[in-house]
Amino acid sequence: MEIDVTAFLRRNRFELDSRQKSIVEYNGKNNVKSFVSFLKEKRILNKLNKTIVGAPYPFLKWAGGKRQLLNKFSEYFPGNFKNYIEPFVGGGAVFFYLLPNSAILIDNNEELINCYKIIQNQVEELILSLKQHRNEKEYYYQIRNIDRNRQEFSKWSNIERASRTIYLNKCCFNGLYRVNNKGQFNVPFGEYTNPKFCDEKNLKAVSSVLKNVQIMNSSFEKCLDFAEKDDFIYFDPPYVPISETASFTSYTKDNFGPEDQRKLFRVFKELDERRCKIILSNSYCEFILDLYRDYHIEIIEANRAINSDGTKRGKIKEVLIFNDDNISINAEKEINSGAY
Repeated sequence: MEIDVTAFLRRNRFELDSRQKSIVEYNGKNNVKSFVSFLKEKRILNKLNKTIVGAPYPFLKWAGGKRQLLNKFSEYFPGNFKNYIEPFVGGGAVFFYLLPNSAILIDNNEELINCYKIIQNQVEELILSLKQHRNEKEYYYQIRNIDRNRQEFSKWSNIERASRTIYLNKCCFNGLYRVNNKGQFNVPFGEYTNPKFCDEKNLKAVSSVLKNVQIMNSSFEKCLDFAEKDDFIYFDPPYVPISETASFTSYTKDNFGPEDQRKLFRVFKELDERRCKIILSNSYCEFILDLYRDYHIEIIEANRAINSDGTKRGKIKEVLIFNDDNISINAEKEINSGAY
C-alpha cells in the first residue's frame, strides 16, 4: 500500500511539540529535514508495512530481539497511550517501531544502557571511536578480554565502553551478547567478512529519536515508579528456558530464574490494577501459561535465530500476554486516528 505521506500529515493535522521542533535528522544526502516530518513519516511507514522501515533500527543484535515479529505483534499494540515504558529494552525493536512521543527505556544491563546514553548524548564521539576498530581476530580478543583486568577496564571512558560493546556485538559469533558469572564477555570471534560495526547513518538516526527519552540502568520493577493509567508497558524479559540449552539469560551476570518470573507477574498485576496497557512476551510453556492464566494469551510462532548449531534454528512457539481484550486495533484505523 502506497500513500502520499505529506498529504496524509496535512490531513491529520499533526501537532509539533517543543522536542520535535528543535531536533533535526541528517539523512545522508547533505540536506536536513525536520525531525517531526522524519518521525511521523517513519511511524506511518512502519505501521503500513508492519515492520521497521529504514533507520533508525536497533543498533545491536540481541538474543530474543523482536524485529522479526513486529508484523505479528503490531495488531496487538494499543492505538492510544500516554507514555511508552519498556523495562527490558534490549535491542529496542518495539521502541524503534513505535517511535513514541514519550518514552522510558530501562534495562539492568549496565553496558547496554551505557550504549543508549552515549548514542543519545555523544554520538559523534562514539562514531570516531568505532572507526578505530579492526575486524581482526587477535585484535578482537584484545578488546574482548579487557574486562578480565577490572582495574584497567575501570579506566575506560563511557564512550570507549560503548564503542567496545557495539564492536564486540557486531564481530562476535552470531551477534550474541553473553557474559559469564563474573560479568565478563565470553563470546568468540565471528569470522565475518565485513561486519558493519560503525553504522554511522543509523547511529545518528538513533541519537535523534533518543533525545529527551528517559534511559535508566535498573531492574524491571523501576517501571512502578512511573507507570500511570493509559501508559503502555511492553515487557520482553529473559524467557523461561524450554530446554537445557535454550537459555540466553546470561546477558548480565545474574540469571533470571523462576522467582524473578513470579516477581514480574506481580508487577504485571499491579500495573493492570493501575489500568495501564500491558503486553508481555515469553516462552510457550506450562509455567508461564499457568502464571498468566487469568489474562489474554496469544500464541505466536517465531524463528529461533540464535543457536550455535544451525540445524537447531527454526520455528518455535512464544506467547504474547496482554491485559486488555480490546488492545488489538486494526493498523489502518490506528494511523487514521492520529494516535501516533
